[in-house]
Amino acid sequence: MKGVFFDLGGTLFSYRNVPRATAPLLVEVVERLGLMTKFDSIKQAYNLATADATAEYADKSYYLHRDFFDDILLRFVANVGGVPDDAVHPWYHDAHRVAITDCLVLKKDCIETLAALKAQGLYLSIVSNIDDDMLHPLVASAGLDIVCDHRTSSEAAQSCKPDGRIFEMALELSGLDPETVLFVGDSPEHDVVGAAAAGMKTALIVDAGMEPPLQTGRETVAPDHVIHGLSQLKGIL
Repeated sequence: MKGVFFDLGGTLFSYRNVPRATAPLLVEVVERLGLMTKFDSIKQAYNLATADATAEYADKSYYLHRDFFDDILLRFVANVGGVPDDAVHPWYHDAHRVAITDCLVLKKDCIETLAALKAQGLYLSIVSNIDDDMLHPLVASAGLDIVCDHRTSSEAAQSCKPDGRIFEMALELSGLDPETVLFVGDSPEHDVVGAAAAGMKTALIVDAGMEPPLQTGRETVAPDHVIHGLSQLKGIL
């Protein structure tokens, strides 16, 4: 192995704070639309909207995630019996982006593990299905740009995992051959399937009690490794 490529959310950052950070936004959307809806119904309506959008967007090779989240909002509003509002929509777009960016925290063993891998002479890269306006602030605020050689967003590649172009672009930037790269991610459908198809070795990171988001139940492939913490990569490599 000469390089390790990492997914971002769910892999380097934990998603554990996301539900608590975004739930109040959904409640406020309902309130701003003048609807009387119980929280359990709000949660159910949002989960249904997310599942429907995920199934549709899974067939797209590329999309902006801001459009994806906006689409989920429109489906959610319809599910709770509301009508799209020109004032609520832009407010939610900005509030959701800020909430996600602020609530994501690095996994405890992230920096130490990446620094150890870097010390071994490995090329480190981030390959993320995320728009630039979220990726770059997250990477900079966490200091990941200090230990990683480069980062590739789906927006920059015009390709969303598991589509092959984003993996090809990351390989081109690194100058590495796919068989010399280990790809680490939390999504069986996006990370493992896409990286394996590109010829890379794969490691699926499993966070106990946390299901990877935006899965459709489609057939996947077995990863080369399953890990429960980033620090396990030091032993594998």
